Amino acid sequence: MKALLVMALSSLCATAALADEAPTELAGQNPPIVEDYTYSTHLDVAKVLSMSNVPEVCEVVPVKMEYEDSHGQRHILNYHVMGNGCSNG
Repeated sequence: MKALLVMALSSLCATAALADEAPTELAGQNPPIVEDYTYSTHLDVAKVLSMSNVPEVCEVVPVKMEYEDSHGQRHILNYHVMGNGCSNG
C-alpha cells in the first residue's frame, strides 16, 4: 500500500514539475482546504498548482502539494516522503 502511495505521489511530482512553485492567490476565492494525507484520503486532483521541494536528506520529511479539485476548489495536502539524499550503495 505504501509503495502504491509513493508511486501515485511520484507521478504527481512529475506533473507538478511543470507547475509554478508560487501559490496561486486570486482575490475573491475561498481559502484552500488544508488536509493531512491518510490512507483513507480520497484525492480528487484535477490540476497541481505547486509542490514543495523534497530536501536532499536521507530521512522521511514533510512536504505539501497545492492542487485544484474537479470542482475548482483549492486544497493543500500535507504528507510525508523519503528525502532525495539516500544512496543505494
